[in-house]
Amino acid sequence: MTKLSVNINKIATLRNSRGGNTPNVLTTALACERFGAEGITIHPRPDERHIRYQDVYDLKANITTEFNIEGNCQEQKFVDLVLANKPTQVTLVPDALGQLTSNHGWDTIRNQAYLTDMVKRFQDQGIRVSIFVDPDEKMVESAAETGTDRIELYTEAYAAEYGFDKEKAISPYFKAALKAREVGLGLNAGHDLDLNNLAYFNQHIPDLLEVSIGHALISDALYLGLEETIKRYLAALKA
Repeated sequence: MTKLSVNINKIATLRNSRGGNTPNVLTTALACERFGAEGITIHPRPDERHIRYQDVYDLKANITTEFNIEGNCQEQKFVDLVLANKPTQVTLVPDALGQLTSNHGWDTIRNQAYLTDMVKRFQDQGIRVSIFVDPDEKMVESAAETGTDRIELYTEAYAAEYGFDKEKAISPYFKAALKAREVGLGLNAGHDLDLNNLAYFNQHIPDLLEVSIGHALISDALYLGLEETIKRYLAALKA
């Protein structure tokens, strides 16, 4: 079954809005694990507007499921943070400084040499590497040439089109998934997946190993409660 990794950035955003430690990021992560999540994802940014660097150390010391750290490897502080904590997986995302949220994948053709170096640097420390890419077969194929273990398909376009034409929305992702299989890459996905569109995506994407979901899941938890929300997301992945 496709694994569910819960992105807890929004918990950190809420905490930071008051300057204290409520809600507690670590307590939330442990609750997610207890309620059935198979992984915890964070995306620290240089301004620490949500996840703080200390959170990374606290999480690493306490969580027992997969730990996925997303971020821009062009920031040396991010690279140092990942190497110091050695998570299960690092997901390389081409964010610009101050960017609100991730909004595109890597150009793995133009940046192939750079990504090859970064992939090796993390893999040498026993960290699984995933590269964030758009659903473009050429980008998937070029990603494989970097030596990465996995790619993560950026799913915002799917989510935006889903309500209008499901088949059109899923088509480029299905083709990208087939290409990933062909070139031997593991496959993750994330961004704007929710209870409305997740089951269809999971049913139509072959070999999907993991989804990372944050904003929608945490928002749903405001109405449903965290335990019930995670239960429903897991059910969508089993549908």
